[in-house]
Amino acid sequence: MATTDAAGADGWSGTRLTLDLWHPNCWAIEATSRTDGGVLAHAIYNSPRTDADAPNSVNGLFTAFADTNDEVEALLDAIRDSDRAGNLLELQERFGRARDAPGNVVREFFLEYDPADMVCPTLLEHGFVHSAPVRIEGGREEWQVCFVGERTEIREALDAVQADSGAEVTVESMSSSGYAGQTPREQRLDTLTPTQRDVYEHARDAGYYEWPRQASTRELADDMGVSKTTLLEHLRKAESKLLDP
Repeated sequence: MATTDAAGADGWSGTRLTLDLWHPNCWAIEATSRTDGGVLAHAIYNSPRTDADAPNSVNGLFTAFADTNDEVEALLDAIRDSDRAGNLLELQERFGRARDAPGNVVREFFLEYDPADMVCPTLLEHGFVHSAPVRIEGGREEWQVCFVGERTEIREALDAVQADSGAEVTVESMSSSGYAGQTPREQRLDTLTPTQRDVYEHARDAGYYEWPRQASTRELADDMGVSKTTLLEHLRKAESKLLDP
């Protein structure tokens, strides 16, 4: 489900995609489908084993996030209760915020689990290299990936991923890594996640950026069916990317 961060993925000359993904036997998908909040998957590493007969496992670095402490606690409890999750070790609170996780409350943790439950090796096998932490919410995973083959091969590669892993995969967005033929504005919009783009474009269409403002953040949040805190989180990240020189 998670893998090491793909350093240097911005240098690939392939196609960027945002994938909405579900796959079986995933503790994070199961836990987030039953609770509020979500998980960011940062990296994995092999667990050192002194006993040759010990079961195979990996350890992953993750961040749990939600709007309240109670929601994060409920999410962590659901992860601990999962038959597919091993030992969970929480880290100091400051690490989660340093990783720019969404939500008002963040908790970073290590977790041991079975590498056979991961979908990342299947994605890599078929040419999809992830370029950002995987985000899991509401029983779904969001993958930011770069496809290293020809654009015309993407559909066949995705079909192979689904056949090999039992996953359900939907392409949420697709763009050229090289930004060929795009205006600077289009290039910046392509850096937004689908949710960030939806929030930003709704705010713009509703007159949020006009003077005087035609809509408040509370009204925007109500329109989109999210909390004001969640809307501001997405909107500020979108604005940061769009204003980055």
